[in-house]
Order: sequence, then structure tokens, then C-alpha cells
Amino acid sequence: MSQRIFRDASARSTLDAWYSRFLAHVRAPVTHREVTTTLGPSHVLCVGDPALPPLLVLHGAMASSAHAANELGPLAERFHVLLPDVPGQSIRGPEVRPPLKTDAHARWLLEVLDGLGLKSVDLYGISWGGFVALQTATVAPARVRRLVLLVPAGVVSGPVWAGLTQLAIPMMLYRSFPSEERLRRFATPLLTTWDEEWGRYLGDAMRSFVPDLRPPPLATAERLRGFQTPTLVVGADNDLSFPGPKLLARMKELIPHAQVELIPNCRHIPPTNDAFRGWMAERVTRFLATAGPATAEAHARSA
Repeated sequence: MSQRIFRDASARSTLDAWYSRFLAHVRAPVTHREVTTTLGPSHVLCVGDPALPPLLVLHGAMASSAHAANELGPLAERFHVLLPDVPGQSIRGPEVRPPLKTDAHARWLLEVLDGLGLKSVDLYGISWGGFVALQTATVAPARVRRLVLLVPAGVVSGPVWAGLTQLAIPMMLYRSFPSEERLRRFATPLLTTWDEEWGRYLGDAMRSFVPDLRPPPLATAERLRGFQTPTLVVGADNDLSFPGPKLLARMKELIPHAQVELIPNCRHIPPTNDAFRGWMAERVTRFLATAGPATAEAHARSA
């Protein structure tokens, strides 16, 4: 079931080196696990004290568990954070890109939960990981106690012209003709604050991954009818990919009970600094502490 995810062996080495570099910044203790899934062996990065409550975090496209772990901030001190590497979107993930118009991503994540021995879990999805997280909570609501989505894919689309001129074309130009100027031009609309490591990584990732140009299907009211899982959705007001105001308005239509939060002056990749990490950790912790998990009766109604 293997697919071509990376350009070549050199690209693999480049991305693997970046994985180690981001992982080296993680301050909490880390361990690694591997679980069996139908998509192949799946790597899970485990961060923090195993005695703490589990929190499963899904990273964004063309990133990795190490990238997400690097942005946890105080969450790693409050939870045992489990970070699977998403298929087709990470150097450590299964080398397959599951179909998007089926529940393949959710089935994979449910197998990961089984492999970790987790009947249910609090789930936190970032960007592409948000698409996978929402799909999983929809398919198997009894397995997701509470749901956090940060700039999730699969809810709204961005403006076509701005996306083409400010994101797609600069990305293609950098991929074909890399230079410092072109790197800044394509990475700046994504990064809220210029971060040398994130900027350089985005450049290498763009040239190392075989691009996955499939947009995830948008969530529908029919699909989410009766959805009861407590949900927090955080959007970014200047996000070209998934504009924050539009995202939060649609989430309230789809999931009326959802809590929503808009980050001001923020692009798709939020600030990569301790101040934002601390704020996000506080917001997630407060939500998880106060939002009770959906009842069995609610799950039955949504099934």
C-alpha cells in the first residue's frame, strides 16, 4: 500500500534531520511507541509523565509529531501527550495517503487508539490533524471525550485568488527556483511571526514532500447532525487557508454547542513562541477541565 510521499532518498534524510532537530527542543521526557495499523506500522511520540491524563495530538500537513511536540508549552507538564505521525504527512508516518472521501483516516486513528490501549481520549487536532480529529469524533463519538481544533482543515475554504497569488504560486516558484527571497515570499503569509527554524523547515518540506494537492472534503450539517462531543475551535483572523471568522461562524452552525476563540493578528501558523504556547495551553487546559464528556445517551442519539 506504499505510495511515493517523498521526492527521493535525499529528501528523506533532510526531513529526518529536521525531525531530530525539532525533537531536541522538547523539554519534557519523550519515549517512542509503534502500533500496528492496516496502513502499516504507526509511530507515536509520547511526551511527559505517563501517570498524567492522556491527550492525543495530531499535527498538521507536511509536519510531524516532533513539530507539534515543540509547540506544546505547559501542556506537556499537565498531560501525557500522545502524538501519532499522520499517514502521508510526516517523515515518521505510514507512507500512504488514504482516500479523503472515506473514513480511512478515522479508521487509522481508531486502530492507533486500540494499539495504545485507549478506550476514549481527549483529542486535539491542528490544521490537517483537525480534519482527521473531527472525522474521528464524527465516526466514533464514544472514543472522543472532548475535541480541540486549532485552525482545522475540512471546515471552510480560503479565498481562491488570494490563496493562488499569495500561497500557491509563491510555493511553486520556490519549489522550482529556490532562493532566500522566494522562501520569505511563500513562508511569510503562513507564519504569524518569522521563525528561522520553521521558515527553513517549510522551505525544505516544500522541496522534499511530493505535494498532496487534494483538498479535504468540507464537513456537512448532515454528517454532524446530533454531534454532542464537547468541542473547542480556535481560528486565526488572518488565516488565508481557513479564514478565522468564516471558520468559527460555520463551526457554530455545524456544532452549536462548540466553544470558539479567534486569535487576533494571526496567520495559519500561530506564533511559535513561549507566550502563545502558554496562552494556548491555558485555553486548552481550561476547556478540558470544564467541558464534561458527552454522555452515553448523547452518543446513542448521534449514532
